[in-house]
Amino acid sequence: MTIDRFTAILAMAQPAGQSPPLLVQFLPFALILAIFYFIILLPMRRRQRKVQSFQANLKVGDRIVTTSGIYGVVSKMGERSVHVQVADKVRIEISRAAIGGYQGQEPVVPESGGS
Repeated sequence: MTIDRFTAILAMAQPAGQSPPLLVQFLPFALILAIFYFIILLPMRRRQRKVQSFQANLKVGDRIVTTSGIYGVVSKMGERSVHVQVADKVRIEISRAAIGGYQGQEPVVPESGGS
């Protein structure tokens, strides 16, 4: 008997054949997408632009640190790589993407290791 009352209440909750407007149905999805954009995508794009700007503005003589922790001075620039002097008469060639920031400053490239 109580089940019949419950189904009767549910049946009265919304008249048969009527559904909410299409905009109301998609509003929660649009809201979730907007939150996703502002919390995840927008900060990621800003960080990416900052890293690209940093890597484009590198010049010979800059004191840098790589993402793996190697300190050195930029001695030669290439299109995709950079020659870094790490000690007297010791130069290594690394990718531009491997440069994390300037020595003594906060890293520009975010650390990828998670803990």
